Amino acid sequence: MAKIKNIKDVVQFQLCSGCGICAFMEPERFVIKDVLEYGRRPFLKNDKVEENGDALKVCPGINLEHTFNRQDPKLLNNLLDSWGPIYDVMEGYASDKEIRFSGSSGGVVTGLALYCLEKGGMGSVLHTAARKDKPYLNETVLSKSREELLATTGSRYSPSSPCDRLGEIDKGDERIAFIGKPCDVAAVQRARKLKSNLDKNLGITISFFCAGVPSTEGTLKLLKREGVTDPETISSLRYRGLGWPGKWVANFKNKGEGESKQYLSYAESWGFLQQYRQWRCYICPDHSGEFADISIGDPWYRETKLGELGKSLIVVRTQRGQELLNAAIDSGYIVAEKSDSSLLPRSQPNMLNSRNLLWGRLLALRFSAAAVPNYRGFQIIYLWWYKLSGLKKVRSILGTIKRVFRKGLYKRII
Repeated sequence: MAKIKNIKDVVQFQLCSGCGICAFMEPERFVIKDVLEYGRRPFLKNDKVEENGDALKVCPGINLEHTFNRQDPKLLNNLLDSWGPIYDVMEGYASDKEIRFSGSSGGVVTGLALYCLEKGGMGSVLHTAARKDKPYLNETVLSKSREELLATTGSRYSPSSPCDRLGEIDKGDERIAFIGKPCDVAAVQRARKLKSNLDKNLGITISFFCAGVPSTEGTLKLLKREGVTDPETISSLRYRGLGWPGKWVANFKNKGEGESKQYLSYAESWGFLQQYRQWRCYICPDHSGEFADISIGDPWYRETKLGELGKSLIVVRTQRGQELLNAAIDSGYIVAEKSDSSLLPRSQPNMLNSRNLLWGRLLALRFSAAAVPNYRGFQIIYLWWYKLSGLKKVRSILGTIKRVFRKGLYKRII
């Protein structure tokens, strides 16, 4: 089995999630850049600066651990083993109609962010947005108003590193809300244990469900397939939103014809892009934001109807999250229609299946001398043994061994 000793090993053995936490923990050493076929990755900023180990301590690519109190009587025990800590599962939407329409699924993430700014005592929201000069790429931004939040709604199925600007929370003096992928939030929660000012200024963490991060190569190939051969002609690129589940929409300058648009359904675009997900996402134990205060996903337990504005699945994971959600509901920012713990497994069966298969996949990595991340507190052995048939157990191992050799996971890259 490959041994991981530093951040370079994490990257070269394809365990990097691209969160950017290493650039925050060791800013004199690392800078985050986009690698076309893999995603956002750390590069040496100054090879004369020795790695001090702080980045590796908080890296979610190699190490994740649940430390919550499993005996808390308020936790939903029926969801605990498969979904982590949960106090409530609700279905709802943002009361602001423009935010609800613009968001990917009900606009609750943006609605909560707006509450944080206007009523929750927070000065900014740290999150991901499309780069204005290159809309097919992402950047980390600090939003301070409804207008700024509204301009950045919608999912971004491409690499992002929101942890790379955590220094602005750590060095500042105002409370800030953080929005990111499950791995981003997990990294933040580990980092705040080492950075007291980050811990003090972090007002709330909000995650969205994530099935994996496609590389920039995936986006560019999809654009090319749809007739956009020059990415520099793109003026805007949306992956979802403007209705539920929304469409993939590329606006670009067509030579001799002015501004043009290309549309794809969510199913069509994701069906293509998911082929380009980074390897670490295939062996992730947390697709639903288990380390966040609140996590948000799609309520796929039913078919969407034509013209729907959208609704969100709201998962409350901490007491802090419960308090903020209740305040946002009481203040009229969020409309919560019902509370039902069965909504989560009914809405996300693929995520549930992925969790059940995980231990077999990790076992296959060990057999194949590939690098294996360390997960604690996820009950993955129990789930693999008791929730899968014998055939699925065998497939979870053999399928991963095939991937190891197809993707070259036993050797170093870049």
